[in-house]
Amino acid sequence: MWQDIKILNAAANALIGILLLALLMSGIWWVIQRPMFTLTAIRIEAVDKGNLRHVNALTIRNAAIPKIKGNFFTSNLDLVRSAFETVPWVRKASVQREWPNKLIVVLEEHEVLGTWGDEGRLISAKGDVFTANLAEAEEDADLIEFVGPQGSEKEVLARYFDFKKWFAVINLEPDAVQYSNRYAWSLKLSNGMKVELGRMQDESSLKKRVDQLLAVYPQLLTSLRDSIESVDMRYPNGLALKSSKSSLGLKSKLK
Repeated sequence: MWQDIKILNAAANALIGILLLALLMSGIWWVIQRPMFTLTAIRIEAVDKGNLRHVNALTIRNAAIPKIKGNFFTSNLDLVRSAFETVPWVRKASVQREWPNKLIVVLEEHEVLGTWGDEGRLISAKGDVFTANLAEAEEDADLIEFVGPQGSEKEVLARYFDFKKWFAVINLEPDAVQYSNRYAWSLKLSNGMKVELGRMQDESSLKKRVDQLLAVYPQLLTSLRDSIESVDMRYPNGLALKSSKSSLGLKSKLK
């Protein structure tokens, strides 16, 4: 073997190539570790060039900055994005590098719609459940109360928008929507009246029950004015009504 000049030349060339590659990699590593590439600034922007209402420099310094490692070249952008998405009120973050030592982070905040459950959590207009300061949320809007089984957030939100559209006919809107563990729907309207709708048998069953209520509501309002406490629409051909004018509920048939 050692007398074969071609093999010796090939082996020598291979060793030289490996040495040159190692030197090249060492040079690149030396360059990227230079102080000029140390991250010196992180620019925070709002999505669509809007304004951030709840995310501020203090929350970012406390929740995100300590989790960022590396420099311009070595920082893991996925980890940086994940770090910013742990900041309260942040729904989504995107990150990109800016030569030679900066990061640009674009944040999308949650748009709060209401509370979710009884654990102090909030739900956004896109159906995301998150945790943030309740007092801050109450400054943004009058919060709707939502309750539902785990994993039902999107469905509850969809039904809320249906109820809001349906009850707008009588100038009312939901203040609370509940979806029970037994898959029954109930809501409280802006006039304080509670409405029991029961289970959704098919896509149209809830709408039919609401339409039945809407049909008789003007008559109920004329007779009882603002004394209606609750209406139970779970009866096939009628309803049960409770009024503050009477300690007893009354049932009426729907024509």
